Amino acid sequence: MPPTLASLVQHSALKLTVRAGADRLDAPIRWAHASELTDPVPYMEGGELLLVTATNLDAENPEAMRRYVRRLAGAGVVGLGFAVGVHYDDVPQALIDAAEESGLPLLEVPRRTPFLAIAKAVSSEIAADQYRAVTAGFEAQRELTKAALAGDGPGEILTRLAAHVDGWAALYDASGAVVAAAPDWAARRAARLTPDVERLRERPAPASMVVGDTDDRVELQSLGTGRRVRGALAVGTGAALGTAERYAVHSAVALLTLTTARSRSLQGAEQRLGAAVLRMLLAGQPDHARAVAGDLYGGLLDAPFRLLIAEASAPSTTAPLGEAMEAAAFRTGETLLAVPEGERLVVLAADGGAAVEACAAYAVAQEAHEARPPREPAAPEEGQVVVGLSAPAGPIAVSAAYKQAEQALSVARRRGRALVEHEELATGSVLPLLADDAVRAFADGMLRALHEHDAKGRGDLVASLRAWLSHHGQWDAAAADLGVHRHTLRYRMRRVEEILGRSLDDADVRMELWLALKATSSPSTPEP
Repeated sequence: MPPTLASLVQHSALKLTVRAGADRLDAPIRWAHASELTDPVPYMEGGELLLVTATNLDAENPEAMRRYVRRLAGAGVVGLGFAVGVHYDDVPQALIDAAEESGLPLLEVPRRTPFLAIAKAVSSEIAADQYRAVTAGFEAQRELTKAALAGDGPGEILTRLAAHVDGWAALYDASGAVVAAAPDWAARRAARLTPDVERLRERPAPASMVVGDTDDRVELQSLGTGRRVRGALAVGTGAALGTAERYAVHSAVALLTLTTARSRSLQGAEQRLGAAVLRMLLAGQPDHARAVAGDLYGGLLDAPFRLLIAEASAPSTTAPLGEAMEAAAFRTGETLLAVPEGERLVVLAADGGAAVEACAAYAVAQEAHEARPPREPAAPEEGQVVVGLSAPAGPIAVSAAYKQAEQALSVARRRGRALVEHEELATGSVLPLLADDAVRAFADGMLRALHEHDAKGRGDLVASLRAWLSHHGQWDAAAADLGVHRHTLRYRMRRVEEILGRSLDDADVRMELWLALKATSSPSTPEP
């Protein structure tokens, strides 16, 4: 603690006596300064103990003392030391009354106590307090460093930091999500600061900001090397941070930066290693890939994983998607293999893991943000990231998984989708594939003559053809479905053959007509 008026009064060698403001002696003192100016306020910074002998003061004038003391209190002076036995044998009552009225502590300084002794006592206590703060700060650095080296993750660092600052601490990832908090209850408090963390992320690193009020003061610090923000640290306290607490926070920022943001050279080396592992897997060399992967990526190859290919259309980039997946993998301890390829990003991620879920969530958010009318031509929006996701695979099937992701990516581009999974193409119905423009154009051209015939009121050939095909050419069932005689239906099918110039006995013709009917009756496509 810094020196206070109370600690000076208790100093046995100084022999100070309290004459006013006894209830405010706990005010910290920044310095002790002697001045005989009638108005020393322009030279005060606040927090001083002002020492006077009243050489130039009319200390027995109540109005003059009232103005003098008010000026001192308004300037932040924490106390006034009045030397007796120099110009006045006792502290004038006018000064005592003015000090009581303004709530300014007034100390009587005996003649045998020089002002220099008081200044030395204050200076010694300030130096001792700074030494204690620096010592406590170094001790905090040692404890936090031990926590980081123990490999228990950022949670232990936050726990020790919260204890040192007598408050709480929370860590945010690059996306602004809370990764860890200490104590546990602080996670909910930290989550409410997400908008403030997002504002902090917009500033070049390193950056900091203070939010909240005096009772719930929260300091936010960005994490990251260079100008790129990799995360944020929140520290909540009931008051402004002292010197020791500031040391602890700065140490935590450095250690968490090392924990969450690896150096560029190490990151580049890992990317090169990941690219080599991916090339071996694509070349059908899973054993060699596993040997090269080692502990870094070996765990990823021991369980089913997904391969995704993300592609950005200018002027966008795949970096935000990669960061979101990395943050999700970091929170859950998953291994992620990400290889940038120009405007593309190839990723191997655990099947069913947090990284794949983060990719899906990113795609949903992007589609919601860039929503457009469903009948608008399907093409990727400018600045959009498009993702193709393979089915679950293992090391021996990476080449097939890559082709699956490529196919899904191609379909995503054509449909204007942010994410398409290969399962959508490989299982269930092929009908979703009929939504492409080329298929619609083919269907419209094939059925146009039949629609024109029906539009002139000459029959209902399109509906009859659909019913006949859906019942596999069974006349009675199809006629019953239409509510007509089977001879009528036979006549209509002959008219279909005549108009189209094609035989319904040909299985290929029936298949093409059925797909054309399904394409033109899709919910996202209006009937011609």
